[in-house]
Amino acid sequence: MRLPWRHPLLVPVVLCALAVLAARPTDAAEKRRDGADPGISAQVARLYEDAAVATQQYEKGRQEAEAQRARAQRLEALLDRERRDIAVLHEDLGRIARTQYRDGGGLPLTAQIILAGSPEELMRGQQVFSQANLAVNNSIEKSRRAEERLAKDEAKAVAAWQSLEKRKAELAALKTDIEQKLEEARGQLQGQADTSVAAGACRGAVRLDQPPTQVVGGWVAPVETYALSAGFGSGGSRWANRHTGQDFAVPIGTPVRSVGAGRVVKVSCGGPFGIEIVIEQAGGYYTQYAHLAAVTVDQGDQVVPGQWIGQSGTSGNSTGPHLHFEVRVTPELGSAVDPVPWLAARGVPLG
Repeated sequence: MRLPWRHPLLVPVVLCALAVLAARPTDAAEKRRDGADPGISAQVARLYEDAAVATQQYEKGRQEAEAQRARAQRLEALLDRERRDIAVLHEDLGRIARTQYRDGGGLPLTAQIILAGSPEELMRGQQVFSQANLAVNNSIEKSRRAEERLAKDEAKAVAAWQSLEKRKAELAALKTDIEQKLEEARGQLQGQADTSVAAGACRGAVRLDQPPTQVVGGWVAPVETYALSAGFGSGGSRWANRHTGQDFAVPIGTPVRSVGAGRVVKVSCGGPFGIEIVIEQAGGYYTQYAHLAAVTVDQGDQVVPGQWIGQSGTSGNSTGPHLHFEVRVTPELGSAVDPVPWLAARGVPLG
């Protein structure tokens, strides 16, 4: 009979590293250098930062889970072999019993003495009888040991699959918990952004701990993980003329990075772009980051490639969470160039 626990193992390994994150509260003592409380912005930023660390452990966790699944499958294979061996033992017992019956091995000793033609014949019969009994006893003992071993191995297999089921349930619970917390934090962050845009006044920069950056070539994409949506020059009812930038579809709160070294020349809250940042880059170009939920820089700040300058959102004239990114030859709207080949020429292909 087959064990009922055989199934593919589904392990969202990233969640193992998020267990601590799911329970970690916002540190009320974490303050801006100028005294402002980063609040929900810091909480969302930490969620993203810890998730990035967790993804580095994904492969290790997946390999460990696969090894555990392989061990459980090896136990199943062992059980299959043991079941077949026991079936063979049972066949041997039946064959020995049938042979004894045909050869008179089951006759009482008194009957064998009476029917024996000579002492030699009696001795031979007794020898055959003893050998048959020994074979039966050995087979019974071998079968008993095999069945005991089978029972132990079945218990091990059950425990292995139950362990996997328990871990899967724990991971599912963690996944649900972190998704709920992140969704709530995103909602609060965007709510603060909408309030700022409606008032036409920014809350000011939220100074967050910056992750270590390793930039090759001096340029990076404005977000680390993304899906490209509306491109430069796209037409549509949402824009007065043509789309002037490249949109990156990302969730609310995604860290937004400066694509290169430069100086912040504009931070504003209001109008069709919602919360936006404009940075003067090397070579006389300007980059714009719009529809943000929060900013982490102030006008006049110097920034380095890969530095977090804000968090994505859906403020202003936006139909959903995304980053609107532009490259301009002046700080103002109307001087945009296609940002995709511009970044590609600087060693940052998008796709």
